[in-house]
Amino acid sequence: MKPLEGLLVLEFSQFLAGPSAGLKLADMGARVIKIERPIKGEACRQLSIKDLFVDESSMLFHTINRNKESFEANLKDENDLQLVKKLIEKADVLTHNFRPGVMEKIGLSFKEVKAINPKLVYASITGYGDKGPWANKPGQDLLVQSLSGLTWLSGKSIQGPVPFGLAVADLMCGNHFVQGILAALLKRAKTGQGVLVEVSLLESILDVQFEALTIFLNNGGKLADRGNVRGSAHAFLSAPYGIYETSDGYLALAMGDLVLLASVLEADLGKYADKKTWFRSRAAIRKILAKKIIEKPSDYWIKALRGKGLWCEKVSNYNDLNQQAFMEDFQLKQSVTNTEGKKMTTTRHPIRFNGDILSSTKAAPKVGEDNEKIYKQFLS
Repeated sequence: MKPLEGLLVLEFSQFLAGPSAGLKLADMGARVIKIERPIKGEACRQLSIKDLFVDESSMLFHTINRNKESFEANLKDENDLQLVKKLIEKADVLTHNFRPGVMEKIGLSFKEVKAINPKLVYASITGYGDKGPWANKPGQDLLVQSLSGLTWLSGKSIQGPVPFGLAVADLMCGNHFVQGILAALLKRAKTGQGVLVEVSLLESILDVQFEALTIFLNNGGKLADRGNVRGSAHAFLSAPYGIYETSDGYLALAMGDLVLLASVLEADLGKYADKKTWFRSRAAIRKILAKKIIEKPSDYWIKALRGKGLWCEKVSNYNDLNQQAFMEDFQLKQSVTNTEGKKMTTTRHPIRFNGDILSSTKAAPKVGEDNEKIYKQFLS
């Protein structure tokens, strides 16, 4: 039995942050029903990556919404709204990420919903909270990455700001959303009362940067110096930390004893023997290391460095990653199938319970695919 079996989640959420949280809840056993507008359904169905579609929906939508059900309802229609309210009576969790004021206009605010179901966990995601001058600004991942200062932490200083290659604000917010929902369910179990859970993209991505922001706030407001050496990976860590080019690829070096590293590489770092110089002179040190590391292939350095207990790893692209034995050993991929029999390969839930892997074979539903089943079970 999966840990969240028996819980019913109504997902009004769209795009990535909210639905990614719903995906994790579904993988852990919750029954997640997406409430979708007629015909077109959730907006993410038409938001594609690399123009990839399966049936009428984007591959992106399928990635985020596997193992869920779909209930088609027009929330502006009073009859459909009453059906949704009947579902709310039986639900444990309701999630949404509409702009502030939308659920109030529909008649599904926390106060109104709590009157329908006093034990409901009501969870909402916004871009910048639901009050104040930022409340109605678009909460979009790249915009939040930029506003929050996150894009200044990647790459070299001469490159200017570098955004992450993933929707990291959305994804981390989704993780925080799950944490909040699970904590609220625990509180409800003790009190018998519903809980309001609120998360914003801005607050979430600032929390991700707690280490860097704490240093900034307690260091006289000095900005991080990313330096201009290729492969710099962290603005606050000493040499040798970073990525270096080898003769046939790239090598990542984590924290380590620079004197020991220099002896293995046969690099002249004698004037940097004092640990106090390892951060202050990290750019100069990394240039010396780079000249030595590029002389030999990655596997040579992996064997030599690991043999001395130094932390290192080859840098993989997705083709390399897919060939790694751990992809099969850890069963990190799974196959899901939609109602038309189309199979897709995706990743699985990362958490195990009692040693068991949480997997599912159900792909994302079509719009309203489960209306008849849900109506018979809850609404007839």
